[in-house]
Amino acid sequence: MHTHTKYTPYPTVKLDKREWADKSATVAPMWVSTDLRDGNQALANPMGIEQKIEYFKALIEFGFKEIEIAYPSASQTEFDFCRRLIEGGLIPSDVTIGILVPSIEGHIIRSFEALRGAKRINMHLYNPTASNQRDVVFRRSKEEIIDLALQGVECIKREAVAFEGEVVFEYSPESFSQTELEFARDISNAVITVWQPTQEHPMILNLPNTLEACSPNIYADRIEWMGKHIINRESVIISVHPHNDRGCAVASAELAVLAGAQRVEGTMLGNGERAGNVDIITLAFNYYAQGIDPKLHIQNVDEILEQITAITEQSVPERHPYVGSMIYTAFSGTHQDAIKKGIEHRREQGMQRWEVPYLAIDPRDIGRKYTDAIRINSQSGKGGVAYILKEVYGIDVPKEMQSVIADEVKRLSESRRGEIGSEEVLGIYEGMIRVVKENR
Repeated sequence: MHTHTKYTPYPTVKLDKREWADKSATVAPMWVSTDLRDGNQALANPMGIEQKIEYFKALIEFGFKEIEIAYPSASQTEFDFCRRLIEGGLIPSDVTIGILVPSIEGHIIRSFEALRGAKRINMHLYNPTASNQRDVVFRRSKEEIIDLALQGVECIKREAVAFEGEVVFEYSPESFSQTELEFARDISNAVITVWQPTQEHPMILNLPNTLEACSPNIYADRIEWMGKHIINRESVIISVHPHNDRGCAVASAELAVLAGAQRVEGTMLGNGERAGNVDIITLAFNYYAQGIDPKLHIQNVDEILEQITAITEQSVPERHPYVGSMIYTAFSGTHQDAIKKGIEHRREQGMQRWEVPYLAIDPRDIGRKYTDAIRINSQSGKGGVAYILKEVYGIDVPKEMQSVIADEVKRLSESRRGEIGSEEVLGIYEGMIRVVKENR
């Protein structure tokens, strides 16, 4: 039975001139952490107020300037968390806090109450727009869905007048990834018209991949198309919120930025509903590895991850890009030999530029050691063994001995069916040296 036939291909986008494909990244986007809202709602054991406060402090330490902290109209705990941050003076002056709110008057009023006293807030309004939600969930026409959005915009405008702090407005056609482009344009333009943003006071238009159902290039096409069809574009910051249902969230975000997105919402380690949100750690390091300032304190990443995983009871996969415990490790003899020679060449030449085989960035940039790059087992070769002895013990092994030592290491590893520690490699080397001396 061919069950795949019940699925239909995602529609492509017609662009008269596709521009994003010829562009290269030069700056990192604005980052928004949604860990405390989107990430928290995806935890088996959601965080309590004290845990969220500690997590908030870790996000500040990592360098986030905008953090979506809660959905305060949906939960008393979320409401109380907002009040604790504000009344406790825990929000730095250069950090904007945001909340998510549906286009319902009571929820909007409650959200403003939660944020009373904050200096700068982001009111993130959303309503579903996809045809399957319009027809099945809400049973409303396109016109009625637009009216629903505009009712929320008008309510936020009224409440913002009485709010003492600065109000930034963000709108999401929440199911953008499943919404017809023409309707996404129409509802976005209606919202822009009512809000009336200016270049001095822009609004944010968030175009989420709420359910990732298309390849990254098509998502980029959709972002570029929207950028060319919304009104007052110079007064609108286009934001993206990619989910990871296809496993392509990072690529979708990067291509969306090339296509005109200026802002990316995501989470640390990609936590979030279903397959998760886009992983901001991986994204930030991708820019960093291209010589672009990521605008986050990535040199502290291990310390930050230790804090947040302790709070959420998550773990960092050992092969997670850039930050996994095994990500800079090579067991293969050919890889080890190339890494050894690359590091030695860089030292000998006094090179500033990073160019070492199999290592995308310098492990030392995040406090890792070169000795972590090569570990020894039955797959290792003479280059890896020589590297360990040189890096850990300062021993330059004669070339004629390297193969003999490597063979003995491999034999021991195979018999044990496990990894060999550096001290054991040293023991094998010293044993062979003694034999050589005794036979003289």
